[in-house]
Amino acid sequence: MRLGVAAAVTALKSIAEPTRLRVLALIGDGELTVKDLTRILGQSQPRISRHLKLLIEAGLLERAPEGSWAYFRLAQGGERGALARLIRDALDAADPVLARDRRRAETLRQERESAARAYFEVHAADWDRIRALHVAEAEVEAALASVLGQGPFDLLLDLGTGTGRMLELFRERYRRGVGIDLSAAMLAYARSKLERAGVANAQVRQGDIYDLALPDHAADAIVMHQVLHFLRDPPRAVREAARVLAPNGRLLIADFAPHELAFLREQFAHERLGLPEALLGQWLDEAGLVLQQRCTLAPAGAAANGKLTVEVWLAGWGQARAAPGARGTPRPLEQVR
Repeated sequence: MRLGVAAAVTALKSIAEPTRLRVLALIGDGELTVKDLTRILGQSQPRISRHLKLLIEAGLLERAPEGSWAYFRLAQGGERGALARLIRDALDAADPVLARDRRRAETLRQERESAARAYFEVHAADWDRIRALHVAEAEVEAALASVLGQGPFDLLLDLGTGTGRMLELFRERYRRGVGIDLSAAMLAYARSKLERAGVANAQVRQGDIYDLALPDHAADAIVMHQVLHFLRDPPRAVREAARVLAPNGRLLIADFAPHELAFLREQFAHERLGLPEALLGQWLDEAGLVLQQRCTLAPAGAAANGKLTVEVWLAGWGQARAAPGARGTPRPLEQVR
């Protein structure tokens, strides 16, 4: 770790205050909002905001907007991020003040998890009904894990992350994972689920799958699990995924093969009744990608019993084609949201 004198003094001065040190310790255990911190620390919103501002200016924390809210986390990279973690790890977990803060934070997380679980349970029956139409989830996940490869990936991006299951499934294969979803309720559930599973190297963010706040070629692996059939413009989403895919990156897509279960469109907002391989191949070609591998998971008697076949595709730039040069204005990775 290498910091200049001025940067080191700024960073160290920023935490040379009890409340800011407590804030750093709390956020080191998991992302929190201003509202969360006011409840845990019993201080006013303006005061907490001021402390956060100083820690961000010192490069120790990052702000990730999510709708009208924002979550705060330790800086993800660089010397200042390493310094933030060094300070957090040096703190005595048994200190009475820090232990009390941690207990209050745990109570808050339990409340948040209960609210998120309530949302999930409302929709769980619908998801279970769809899962019952195809092969067992364990079989699908085994195929996904086999096709994706072992990595390790510097950044894995999960588009349409939903419950965050893909981030949990591949937790050992990436240095950093980011899940993107539009639904604040689903993000709350995913965030709680990942925290409970101890997945410390992943975050979830509210974002637009058609306009990712990521620089070109930033992701070594991208997962689009049961996402494309919900979209009005899936080829646009594939093109955007290609834009952020690294030259040697892997794009993993899992979706349904063509079917005739029209109730999925009417009751579950499916825009498309499955994806024909030729059509997906066309979308990949238009994005400059090539199909590298395909896996088909069909339940026994699929055609006769109205079951769904799951297709898993792996795409990339291919050996004969390199990723094109950067397009547009790159944005720092830290702006993922």
